[in-house]
Amino acid sequence: MNILLCPLSDGGYLYPALAAGRELRRRGHRVGVLGRSGAGAVVAEAGLPFAPADDFGGARAFSAASWAPTGAEQYRATVRAAREARADLLVTSVLCNGTLLAAEVLDIPVVVIGLSVHLWDYRSGGGDEPQWGRTRENRTHECLELYAAVREQVGLARRPSRSPARSPARGPARGPSGEPPRWPDDPLLGEALLLRGDPALEYPGAVLPERVHQVGPLTWEPAADPAELAAVTDHLERSGKPVVYVHLGRFFGGGTPWPRLNATFTGGPFQAVVEQGRTADPRPAPGADILLVRKPWLGPLVDLAGLVLTSGTSAPVLGALLRGRPLGVTPNGSEQPVLSGACLRAGVAVHVPRTEQPDPSGQIGAAWRDDRLRERARTLGARLAAADSPVRAADLIERAARQSAPLGENQENQENHGYSISRPGHSGRGEPGGGRTPVDSPALGLS
Repeated sequence: MNILLCPLSDGGYLYPALAAGRELRRRGHRVGVLGRSGAGAVVAEAGLPFAPADDFGGARAFSAASWAPTGAEQYRATVRAAREARADLLVTSVLCNGTLLAAEVLDIPVVVIGLSVHLWDYRSGGGDEPQWGRTRENRTHECLELYAAVREQVGLARRPSRSPARSPARGPARGPSGEPPRWPDDPLLGEALLLRGDPALEYPGAVLPERVHQVGPLTWEPAADPAELAAVTDHLERSGKPVVYVHLGRFFGGGTPWPRLNATFTGGPFQAVVEQGRTADPRPAPGADILLVRKPWLGPLVDLAGLVLTSGTSAPVLGALLRGRPLGVTPNGSEQPVLSGACLRAGVAVHVPRTEQPDPSGQIGAAWRDDRLRERARTLGARLAAADSPVRAADLIERAARQSAPLGENQENQENHGYSISRPGHSGRGEPGGGRTPVDSPALGLS
């Protein structure tokens, strides 16, 4: 099977897709990656072929910072690259409306890799869930409206995207009690939405939509540069203070955390390694015990720390839990309130208020000393680590391909490719030329 990975090119989205892609390639599938040109070196380290989206008119596409306004550009780049790759299936990130629509036009399945928690409406249950920030209903409605807007921009009728629930082989989609679904066919889910968390992070009693699956963290990241890691370690050892790892996400207009960070780590008992993440305006004070870094890896930095502070995004939360580190969360926008609330509910995090005072109620010190908090983090992290995540993700991706196969052996898709679904190996029906024509064509740069 020819598989094109089209994730957002930021590490928190790209790395999980690469983890799944590496397992799919191990199974004999042909896997390539479409993304921003700056992601090429990381993809090469993962051992997968890479195609710059710039070559297909998508220079601004696949950026987490601009996913909403560049949906049409992403759609066009994905269609062009997938046609050239003769892709049988696409794998993309949550929020990639352009790739969802490209899969519909190409009439091939698409699997979506989500975040650590489900952001949208549950299938049932969860009615008494406390709402952090916006409600699930509001978030679902807004995402569907953005999806519909991209449909209109690219000239498609305002209707749900292709979905296995609409396949004539399985009949119309229905809700859990046989009633029509609230949102027709849940177009945002693709053939399957893969969550990277654990059931403990979803609200008790809530039921996920039928095509949403827990697969675990899908962990992969580039190897740390030994010299860079040694420099960080030497710096921290000179201070000798216990280390807190701080991973900053986007602020979403919620104000900068730097006044609180500077107050907390100036003259106090702890020092901090602060990963800028997607922060464009770092402001460490001259006398603060803060080492500012920007690295494509976080695992070795978390290993040096005893506590992780974050706004509540998936990469640092999963990185902390997988290493048994408790969390301090200061959520702002997007997924942050939902995931932070899940971590607090699971008892693996404390809430650190956004203030300009130096940790006035001592949450950081209390969290550092809380053995029960640390034990719960270790327990949840061990469960995540045992998930065999890439295998589970690859199984579901292969299943999505099988379930979306044409009804008849001679049936062709809307593009009349004759290769809409193929099987692994040289005899797959989807491989032109009896399996002798590779997807890794020089024109696509997938060599």
